[in-house]
Amino acid sequence: NIIKTVIKIGVLYRNGEFNQEDLICAERFKKKFHAAAMAVLSFHEVDFSYDRLYLLCALQEAHANLRQLVKNHLKDKSLARIDLVFNFFSNPNFLDTIFRRDSEYKPILSKMVGDINSAMDEKRL
Repeated sequence: NIIKTVIKIGVLYRNGEFNQEDLICAERFKKKFHAAAMAVLSFHEVDFSYDRLYLLCALQEAHANLRQLVKNHLKDKSLARIDLVFNFFSNPNFLDTIFRRDSEYKPILSKMVGDINSAMDEKRL
């Protein structure tokens, strides 16, 4: 779902389908998504820093901005895919589980954090 949506948004952008208002919305999405990614890095690297409400808020705002950006360009099925992805990653129980110090998912989260760091270093996120 994520890959398909990213490709569709990339095609829309490359084809000049976004107007000035869309581009402003895209910039807001980028900032909120970046803030959420930075929070994930911090919560993983600094013990006792996990703040569920902050991360949920950042994800919800990024979700709303992304939907606003693509609502006039993509069909309901694509919007549902976006909702599915954000709803999964915004599940409080999921977040609490992965950010527990003794989480069984720590190795997976460490790999994801490494990928996020690489994407940020290469200016892709």
